[in-house]
Amino acid sequence: MTTTSAPCVTVNGDQVPLTGVASHTTTLDWLRGRGLTGAKEGCAEGECGACSVLVARPGTDTATEWTAVNACLVPVAALDGQELVTSEGLGSSSDLHPVQQELAVRGGSQCGYCTPGFVCSLAAEFYRPGRAADAEAGSCDHEHGPNGVDLHALSGNLCRCTGYRPIRDAAYALGAPSEDDALATRRQAPPPEPRPTRIAVDGAEFVRPESLDETLALLTERPEAQVVAGSTDWGVEVNIRGRRAPLVVAVDRLPELRSLTVGDDVIEIGAALTLTEIERRLDGQVPLLAELFPQFASRLIRNGATIGGNIGTASPIGDAPPALLALDADVVLASPRGERVVPLADYFTGYRETVRAADELIRSVRLPLPLAPLVGFHKIAKRRFDDISSVAVGYALEIADGDVVRARIGLGGVAATPIRAVATEDALVGQPWTEETVRRAAAVLAGEGTPMDDHRASASYRSAMLGQSLLRLFHTRPETRRQEVPA
Repeated sequence: MTTTSAPCVTVNGDQVPLTGVASHTTTLDWLRGRGLTGAKEGCAEGECGACSVLVARPGTDTATEWTAVNACLVPVAALDGQELVTSEGLGSSSDLHPVQQELAVRGGSQCGYCTPGFVCSLAAEFYRPGRAADAEAGSCDHEHGPNGVDLHALSGNLCRCTGYRPIRDAAYALGAPSEDDALATRRQAPPPEPRPTRIAVDGAEFVRPESLDETLALLTERPEAQVVAGSTDWGVEVNIRGRRAPLVVAVDRLPELRSLTVGDDVIEIGAALTLTEIERRLDGQVPLLAELFPQFASRLIRNGATIGGNIGTASPIGDAPPALLALDADVVLASPRGERVVPLADYFTGYRETVRAADELIRSVRLPLPLAPLVGFHKIAKRRFDDISSVAVGYALEIADGDVVRARIGLGGVAATPIRAVATEDALVGQPWTEETVRRAAAVLAGEGTPMDDHRASASYRSAMLGQSLLRLFHTRPETRRQEVPA
């Protein structure tokens, strides 16, 4: 692998070298060490948004999109060759950015600790190419403003003193970027191309290979390597548990892992696509995933988290696996020996354990077509958004002439791995889609898995929520029920 130039990051228009940067150094720590202290560390887990910054990423509607990410999670080495804007780069005390101006005049800041993070997250929404179209469509409710602003852009930002009304008012007061707005103009040119990177400091290395083949060869040579994409999981391990990997291999920009194709019999989603990219590219073509995305953490996390990473961590409480299990997803694993396709239902073997070998990499996820017409994703958590689930359930059912002819149900949070609710599926298939059938099947569903007591929920609560979930699906989709013929 060769690098074309010394590692560096363009920060607020200035090229800054990555000199002496350890592989685990977060973007937040690096920025603050350089005196850019607008971004703050609040939680170090990607939950508060005080560390939000903007990164130039490939766009769906424009060549470049300014994307808000959690600087506390992303290794700064992963931004080699890329462009970054902090709150200081958006405006100054004598020349405020429109977002900063509206937050100031509408009382959207008190102590100010969280404000730079809100500024960057809201600036990403300010520059979102689709916002103008949303405003023209006139879709306005309690979560969307008349100017097209989607408040979910701020779902990963917390404020402890101001309250959210003045922040919302500031968001809804924003107009369109001016014609001389440099960051708006920048969207028309492509973002920097990903480039190979190798940084070695104090015996630890960060490597961004140039191709999938090079990546697989490296994993074969160094099976202990820590693979990262969005780093939304490993970043927490670094910050909270002090994990230090001898070798970090970044795969988030590998072209072979970033395609999305919709064919006649399958949808294939590249493992390194972020959840935000998938959501926008699919644009509702997979209704079950469309239900999942808004409930998956926050927009800040979805801007970094990848579908391959959520499967790869093999967490029993990951949100994507229950939905993907319901969709009968397959996982495509690549290695120097070639590729193999593994049904997701067979992929997990134990707590955070899978069939993936050390020299294998998740290349893509495949969803067979046609999709089941009756779907639902239910996430039971203490908060509606940006929370870890106590129980997650994905449904994909096919009803024909009032009878259940096919059923797939994926569960999370009730066993050591994500699982299929096979007994419940069997209790439904071949039966009329009626309340009597659903109540019997709900009793079966309540007994699926091996739920446990922990700080999020008790085992009995988890079991009760499983049964209630199926009843909820039935009662919220009355159009699917068998039509009774009057006597």
